[in-house]
Amino acid sequence: MSSSALDNEPQHTTQTPTHPAPGLSKMGLAAWIALLVLLGAELMDMIDQSVVLTALPAIQESTGAGPDTVQWLTTGYSLPIALGLITSGRLGDLYGRRRLLLIGTVVFTTASLLCGLAAGPGMLIGARGLQGLGAAVMIPQILATLHVTFEGQNRSKVFGLYGAVMSLANVLGPVMGGLLTEADLFGLSWRPIFLVNVPVGLAVILLGRKFIPESTARKADRPDLTGMVLSALAIVLIVFPLSEGHLHHWPLWCFALLAAGLLVLGVFLRHQKHKQGNAPLVALSLFRSRQFSGGMAAQLMHGLLCGLFFMTWTLYLQRGLGMSPFHAALAFVLLSVGELGGATVVAKSGGRFARRLPQAGALITIAAMAAYGLQIDAVPGLTLLAMTAPVVLIGFGLGMVGGPLADMSLARVPHEDAGSASGLFNTVMHLGIALGTALTALVFFATTNGSPDAALNRDAFVTVLWWVGSLLALMWALMLCLPKHPNSQTE
Repeated sequence: MSSSALDNEPQHTTQTPTHPAPGLSKMGLAAWIALLVLLGAELMDMIDQSVVLTALPAIQESTGAGPDTVQWLTTGYSLPIALGLITSGRLGDLYGRRRLLLIGTVVFTTASLLCGLAAGPGMLIGARGLQGLGAAVMIPQILATLHVTFEGQNRSKVFGLYGAVMSLANVLGPVMGGLLTEADLFGLSWRPIFLVNVPVGLAVILLGRKFIPESTARKADRPDLTGMVLSALAIVLIVFPLSEGHLHHWPLWCFALLAAGLLVLGVFLRHQKHKQGNAPLVALSLFRSRQFSGGMAAQLMHGLLCGLFFMTWTLYLQRGLGMSPFHAALAFVLLSVGELGGATVVAKSGGRFARRLPQAGALITIAAMAAYGLQIDAVPGLTLLAMTAPVVLIGFGLGMVGGPLADMSLARVPHEDAGSASGLFNTVMHLGIALGTALTALVFFATTNGSPDAALNRDAFVTVLWWVGSLLALMWALMLCLPKHPNSQTE
């Protein structure tokens, strides 16, 4: 959609425009506001996925929460997200993506207030679950609305900014959690990490209602309720044991749940095959596109390497190098500087280099990971200053991947399936993160066995870097399915 359309009363955006959109710099004020609102909603959700990590000790001390309860502060948020992404993406297609975005934001904002007011661990876990439910409704609508609203060079640049926001959020979460908790604003300790969402959420609701264009599928069919139940059940049975298994040393019930989840997934796919042409939850025709299926597989690798790298890097910084949480947060800031630089390059490129840009980002990250691993081996007492170059380069490479991968994976998706495809794309990312977290038990904790010994943690993290490098190489290969030339992305 051109910026002029956004400057007027919100319209339905199901028809493909016949004229290319102007450059991003020529977008009208209303278009910019709509974009900022969408990116603000994405930032709010992404930050809340990790903001509790650096605040966990303070939460545990003030609420008396046990280790299992602390774990559920993160699992209780991420599980409802994985559960609801596909369903809410399709509901956005049928009943309006802006409408679902605003409903999700209302739920998320209300839940954030409840988190900040929680009197005990039980209420806090319940509010975190409600937050996750709101986020599950929000997330697919953001990517789907960007997909159906912007086009041409606007589209590539907007997705570059989307990648920058994702990169920024990965770092802002732990940093904000630590700083707000340590600041102890008004004697509220950790509570401002949730309360800060309230004014942001209200701004998204008020501005989104006015400036974000509504969009739906051309034909609003009845939702596939059986498909929704089957998909939710399959995701729970797969993601829950992957999230909890390493905490319980992988008991038999974890593998039983995984097997049941794969079985239900097979039933779901069979049901969807019979529903094609009759309002299915997932349009299986999407996977006939090499561009979409290859992009989904690359996104799975992206989530897997993020789940493996970020958790183990935090442990290496604090246990392997003896850094305080504050200094570890500064290392994340270095990474974010690099990510923003890479995402800026993507935004300025306007999609001119197609798959070559994210592939270059993967190769830069591989080289930086290798250099970082060699540096850790050579210098046991590595300082923050000494690691600046490889850490910034790792961030730079990752910053070149996220936005273009989303852009090109969804480029050929019909507008009526935008929500469904967005839900699938985000679900794959969350599944990858869960798999990456589970993989830490094999490649990191198997070496350290939970020991605080610095040498053990350093050796284990070096092993992780080689695993992550291998995953990056596989992601690079999968991105060969994406278009090589910019004029072939949306043909």
